[in-house]
Amino acid sequence: MKIAVYGATGNIGSRIVTEALRRGHHVTALSRREPTTPVPEGAVWQAGDLADADGVAAVAAAHDVVVTATGPSRVPGEDPFAFAPLIRGAAAVVGATRFFVVGGAGSLLAAPGVRLVDTAEFPEAYKSESLAGAQVLEFLRGADDSLDWGYLSPAPMIEAGERTGSYAIADEVPAGNWISYEDYAVAALDELEEPAHRRARFTVATR
Repeated sequence: MKIAVYGATGNIGSRIVTEALRRGHHVTALSRREPTTPVPEGAVWQAGDLADADGVAAVAAAHDVVVTATGPSRVPGEDPFAFAPLIRGAAAVVGATRFFVVGGAGSLLAAPGVRLVDTAEFPEAYKSESLAGAQVLEFLRGADDSLDWGYLSPAPMIEAGERTGSYAIADEVPAGNWISYEDYAVAALDELEEPAHRRARFTVATR
């Protein structure tokens, strides 16, 4: 497959690039700024911004999948909720190309009808970005049937770790408490190669 990854220099995006290359896919690694270290051998770096609708449309036309591994801003003074309009704008121009979103865990359910982000225990520092991610999920769920989307939420805790290649899957309730960036990328590529969650959200955690 030809896979384009926006946010390719971030923690998750870089692992998705690496995993896709490991499996022999053609990868275009996109980021707003030129990376300070070279992208993995075999990937092609290209400047790319989700805010550039014409650019996103051109990228989508040249690839089988567009992955967005960008997320709400954590920069002080920047609005994390600006993330949702970026995703909506990109989704409007990808056409028939599959659109795969690296999502957040806050929209997963702690109990029936109660999202993790709405619980008293949820860290205040991550609430705004989690609510922004939840907005994206709701937009995708209401999108026209022509949009071939997927949304992958990690376990509530995700960090660097080992690539085991093993993970548990769930739909709305966390499948576990933790997953590595590396195994998240394995799950993402498994879904892209053999789609089982078209126009749906799913979540993964370490077994």
